Amino acid sequence: MSILSSLGRIATEFSAARARYQTERAIRSLPIELQKDVGWPGASDTKTGTRNGVGSWAGAK
Repeated sequence: MSILSSLGRIATEFSAARARYQTERAIRSLPIELQKDVGWPGASDTKTGTRNGVGSWAGAK
């Protein structure tokens, strides 16, 4: 495996992780009622204060 292909893979993974983070951040900024409407995980867990991270729904490794 060449250095360029390794760097390309790392850049692709970073880009995907950043996109997942930005999506999660945008959805979490919505009111809880809207989060429940779209089926966002953890929207119903707000009473206990627990929230799932990105890895629990986005297929993180």
